[in-house]
Amino acid sequence: MTTNVSRDINKNVNGALITGVLLSIVGVIAIAVPNISTIFAETWIAVILIFAGFTKLVYATQTRDRGGFLWKILLSALYIATGIMLFVYPYTGVLTLTLLLGSFLLTEGTFELILAFQLRPQDNWTWILADGIITLVLGAMIWFQWPFNAPWLLGTLVGVSIIFTGISRVMLALNARSTSNPTNEATNAT
Repeated sequence: MTTNVSRDINKNVNGALITGVLLSIVGVIAIAVPNISTIFAETWIAVILIFAGFTKLVYATQTRDRGGFLWKILLSALYIATGIMLFVYPYTGVLTLTLLLGSFLLTEGTFELILAFQLRPQDNWTWILADGIITLVLGAMIWFQWPFNAPWLLGTLVGVSIIFTGISRVMLALNARSTSNPTNEATNAT
């Protein structure tokens, strides 16, 4: 029984470690080609909005007898139209998304700081704290530099944020690995 629990813990730790490494690699790629990563992010959001709009449209037609049918149709049209607008006017979409990203990073940084202080009893909690501080600074940078350099800024800042998130997750996974294997440390010490 203990062996199965130990394997499950190691599997989760290894998954977290791999996730952190992959996030760091994706972040480096986003920084290396910021114009492409900016357009990719803008296009991805357009696809999500269009898909959500059509999903809302299907829901509206399936629940037309429950009331609010017109509002459901209008809401789905708003999603679809916004997604299409991002495809048709990508530069305007990038400017808008840059402001939204700034707001997102400011909020994410705040949540990371709260998380860091909740994880304070753990070793390496300062990595989450550093992630939160850096994310807050990145969000502020977006607000102060907008609209100048928006085409490359979006991709670069997303890449930096992803790198630091990946690094913080790697450090937490390494900490979890060292605390979950005290027998290995005891064996190595003797």
